[in-house]
Formats: sequence, C-alpha cells, structure tokens
Amino acid sequence: MLMSRRGTAEEKFAKSDPIYRSRLANMLVNRILKHGKKSLAYQIIYQAMKKIQQKTKTNPLSVLRQAIRGVTPDIAVKARHVGGSTHQVPIEIGSTLGKALAIRWLLPLTM
Repeated sequence: MLMSRRGTAEEKFAKSDPIYRSRLANMLVNRILKHGKKSLAYQIIYQAMKKIQQKTKTNPLSVLRQAIRGVTPDIAVKARHVGGSTHQVPIEIGSTLGKALAIRWLLPLTM
C-alpha cells in the first residue's frame, strides 16, 4: 500500500457563536464576513434571526437547520483519470463538507 509523503491535515472544528451557541450559526457568520468585520456579520445574522423569530413564531435556529438540511448534498462527483480518459466518479460527502457546501450555495458571494 502506498503512503503519502505529506502528513494528513488536522480536522478543524468551527467554534460556536456567543448567543445561540451553534456551530452552524458561526459557519454562517464566517461566510457573511465582510472585510474582516466579524461584529458586522454577527449583527446581520442576529437581525435575520430576529426577523425569522417574529415571522414564524418558532426557533430561528431550527429554521436555519431545516434550510441547511434541505440543501445539503449527499453525493458529489470527482474527476478520476482512468486509462487516458477522465471519468466522473460519485463519492459520498461528509457532514461537515456538506454543511459548508450548503451554506456556500445558500449565500451568494455578492452579499
């Protein structure tokens, strides 16, 4: 069995946000982050959460989780080079990468 010459990367865990104590909310804040102003990103997220709370009369974190769960992919395709031609091979996605992809798809870059 061939071993990689490089070491394996340590898995990083997202910290939880101060109010909701949720890693998912903090991942959202880090995605919204504008010009390094995290406090502004927190304000944007918390205002949105307050609006969700007022309109739906439910926990905004559960609404966020439901939205992320609905968009999270289970399988992705990866290019594999086999015998001179490239094939798209389906692979399963882990939960952390799936959440990151879902957040990336939900929030446009032009926020």
